[in-house]
Amino acid sequence: MASTNTQLQDGASLPSRSSSWKYDVFLSFRGEDTRNGIVDHLYSALHEKVIFTFKDDQRLERGESISPTLLKAIEESRFAVVVFSKNYVSSTRCLEELVHIIECQKTRALTVLPVFYKVDPSDLRKQRGSVGEVFAKHEQYSSEEKVQR
Repeated sequence: MASTNTQLQDGASLPSRSSSWKYDVFLSFRGEDTRNGIVDHLYSALHEKVIFTFKDDQRLERGESISPTLLKAIEESRFAVVVFSKNYVSSTRCLEELVHIIECQKTRALTVLPVFYKVDPSDLRKQRGSVGEVFAKHEQYSSEEKVQR
């Protein structure tokens, strides 16, 4: 079967979805920080360009673990856009999602695109400032190995 490309307004092209991908893009974000702002705008822009995007609109209660449906959506996506925001790392579910995204990057050639929204990338990388404080709290409630993942 021949591959076709979707032409975008800026002249770039996006290869058509392969049969192995159900979604072009998986959006990972902390809802309370970004759902009604940057994520909605990003989702709308992708939708407008006919880029099939998975955006989890379910709100999970604190402590609920990531659903198998969400894990499968990550596995069936070609790209993952991770919107790192001030409270992204405070969510255990977001961190579990991120671990799975990184695993799929290594094993399934998932392309990961980070977006830093009102957060300094070096604070995340070095786990300092408010981000470091949140990781310290995670270490109190989880094993060090889990936090390191």
